[in-house]
This record gives sequence, structure tokens and C-alpha cells, in this order.
Amino acid sequence: MEKESYYKTRLRSKGQITIPRMLREKLGIGEGDDVVFYENEQGQFVVEAGRIIPPDQAWFWTERWQKMEREVQVELEAGRVNQFEDVETAISALNAAADAED
Repeated sequence: MEKESYYKTRLRSKGQITIPRMLREKLGIGEGDDVVFYENEQGQFVVEAGRIIPPDQAWFWTERWQKMEREVQVELEAGRVNQFEDVETAISALNAAADAED
């Protein structure tokens, strides 16, 4: 095993450990940050930086929503967008597009 491929620490009283500096840097964590430990499907324990997402915003970070965000970004960058003067005009255009698909 390569020296850089693993990190060792010692369990202290009250279950405390010190996360080695290089690992803290790789995880992008510092004092006061949350750290998450979980077991993956292969039975390995994984350590990640804990990013707290407010429950009312969790939908935005789902894989499905992030995929749609990436798709929209591609459309925006390609200039495939429509702009409308007001909401009523936008709704009319959407209704016309839906009727054309039927």
C-alpha cells in the first residue's frame, strides 16, 4: 500500500479521533465542520464532509433535479431561450406549444 493512500489515527477516550491534516485538507473541512461516516454497499466505511442542506431545499440537490439544471444550462449557453414581456404571454406560448404537440 502506498504511503499516501491511507491515513492512521488512534481512538481516544470518549470515542474521539484526530483526523490527519492531509485528510482534512482533502475533505475541505476545518474546526466546527460536520463529518459524516457511513457504510457503503461494499461494506466499506466512508468519511465525507457533512454538508447540511435545509430540509425545505433538499429537492434541489436530488440527482434528478441536478440533471435538469445541467440540461437547462446547456440550453441557455446555446441561446435556445425565449423571453416574454409578461407572464400571460409566456403562458400563451406554453399552451400553444402543448397544443402543437397534441
